[in-house]
Amino acid sequence: MTADVWLPIPPDEIEGLPEGPDYRFWDGAEDYPADPAACAFYVVPYMKPPGLGQRPLPVMSSVEVVQTLSAGIDHVEPGLRHLRAGVRLCNARGVHEASTAELTLALILASLRGIPGFVRAQDEGEWRGGFRPALADKTVLIVGYGSIGAAIEDRLAPFELARVARVARSERTTERGPVHPLTRLPALLPEADVVVLSTPLTETTRHLADADFLARMKDGALLVNVARGGVVDTKALLAELESGRITAALDVTDPEPLPPGHPLWQAPGVLITPHVGGPTSAFLPRAKRLLVDQLSRFVNREPLRNVILTTGADSGPLTNATAT
Repeated sequence: MTADVWLPIPPDEIEGLPEGPDYRFWDGAEDYPADPAACAFYVVPYMKPPGLGQRPLPVMSSVEVVQTLSAGIDHVEPGLRHLRAGVRLCNARGVHEASTAELTLALILASLRGIPGFVRAQDEGEWRGGFRPALADKTVLIVGYGSIGAAIEDRLAPFELARVARVARSERTTERGPVHPLTRLPALLPEADVVVLSTPLTETTRHLADADFLARMKDGALLVNVARGGVVDTKALLAELESGRITAALDVTDPEPLPPGHPLWQAPGVLITPHVGGPTSAFLPRAKRLLVDQLSRFVNREPLRNVILTTGADSGPLTNATAT
């Protein structure tokens, strides 16, 4: 087959790409590498400003597949309205689990053990001891139990937790135990010492962690957000942080990037990382493996992996991964 494939990674750096397509490198530059109307398989540039990845979609009249390199699709989904029916949107399930789960564990441990305070004390040359909470014997609630949520639990397993509770859109049973539906959140939140948000950003989950959600968290609990900033109501979170009742560790914020002078920067009990859950040394090899597999399937007309939605289909997005 002859078709244009747009890649945000130089094709000569991806070993094993199938023969046939004309590979074009485009990582969000102002000029397109070729006529977008000839593109059949479009891989969206990763970690670029909102809207950039959507820019060529209105003129991609021949595109058959839109592949993200993120688990979440909210940054590209609005542009799908420009596409003809039958275009498949695929996410990067399998690429970000390791990195995001690592950061989640780092945020939990750093927050509970007071690492930010120790770093500040080191900067000032002061020895500040103290008694801090351990992760052992805690109850952790994972809200958004897709592939990343499961990877987070895998890494929590050795820490002698009292319990892990799991919540997702659909109730089901896994090898590790039951996954509860979202309707069970009001009952589960008061029992959790640590609440991890790893859900995609959808109309259902926008401001899921609102004032009522946060008020149900127990005193002294830790909220960890590795999903999207919009899953949390920032105003409601600020009120809880300023009261000192709960703490938070945020890899994502709303707004994002968090502007200078925003109250979250100075809020008590919050640890902020600048959306670094996905971009690590683990990203590139996994992204390349995904692209080789997907493009081999595409060239051979085999079923693609990670199809989240098909434009013009009756069913809506089937997202169950986080949005790294």
